[in-house]
Amino acid sequence: MARKGLKEYIADVDFLQLTGEFDNPVKAMDLLAKEEVQLLFLDIQMPKITGLDFFKALQHAPPVIFTTAFPQYALEGFELNALDYLVKPISFERFLKAALRAKEFYEVRQKNISETTHRTAAGYFFIKQIASL
Repeated sequence: MARKGLKEYIADVDFLQLTGEFDNPVKAMDLLAKEEVQLLFLDIQMPKITGLDFFKALQHAPPVIFTTAFPQYALEGFELNALDYLVKPISFERFLKAALRAKEFYEVRQKNISETTHRTAAGYFFIKQIASL
């Protein structure tokens, strides 16, 4: 039921495109290994493994937004650098706020990659020094 709601919300946001939907985390591993996934919506309570443990097991984890009916896992989710943590039932307004946060994160990351590539191509780099007292 929750996946259906998220799927409808994703379809309503023009900058999101659903590339996969899974009822089993093991099946999701295959897609994550084969394709570049830019954002992962991940439930905490799943068959066989929790979403938190699944995320920890990923070698190259994409940015994640956790979705759950259990607010008590929020701290652990944010310790894993989650972009957001949505508690069910999820309103469209709250979903959109999380999606916009993810979009901003992606755009900033792309800008940083572009600037780093430009600096490297130009033959210089910066070193930040913090002065001690």
